[in-house]
Amino acid sequence: MAKRLLEIFTRGDIEPGTRLPPERQLATTLGVGRSAVREALAALELLGIVDVRPGSGTYLRGSASELLPQTLSWGLMLDEPRTAELIEVRGALEIYAARLAASRISDEALGRLREHLDDMRAHIDDLHAFVEADLQFHSELARSINNTVLLDLLQSIRSLLRVWVDRAVQQPEEASVAIEEHTAVFEAIATRDPDAAASAMAIHMNTAGARLSRSLTP
Repeated sequence: MAKRLLEIFTRGDIEPGTRLPPERQLATTLGVGRSAVREALAALELLGIVDVRPGSGTYLRGSASELLPQTLSWGLMLDEPRTAELIEVRGALEIYAARLAASRISDEALGRLREHLDDMRAHIDDLHAFVEADLQFHSELARSINNTVLLDLLQSIRSLLRVWVDRAVQQPEEASVAIEEHTAVFEAIATRDPDAAASAMAIHMNTAGARLSRSLTP
């Protein structure tokens, strides 16, 4: 389904920035269920193809076509050593993003960041929903810094690591640790302290990176 939507969105018929049809209409057009469309759009958001704006709709991103070929070529070459390298790069970029967010995030974006953190707490016993809330927290943080290049890089790397991220959190205890670490990141950003935000994210990335690395081994 994601491949079918990707073909539609990138063949040139739709102008960048266009608001896409609602899920119901896309489902009817493609002859599939809304859940299939929703999952496909979530995957395309991680790839940076579309931008899902709560309360507004889903929009085609203008920069997607430039990074897509490189993203897909990385995906074809991805093996365990390269995945480990991506985990390292992701950690460094997330730390930098947290530092920037502490000085750039708007009050509105900070409120959305808090909502994603609350969603993580609410779904500690539903690990699939927990992981999704975790991803949304990081996506919101990246969007808040108003740096398109950094946002695109993080989205591309997250999309390539998604299968490993889904496997990384296996126990509620691990989710509890992640909540504590995300709370520290949020509080540092909320107090507009770049050094504290970077330090808190570094601690989180160390823990999360170790979990991801363990998930690479069957």
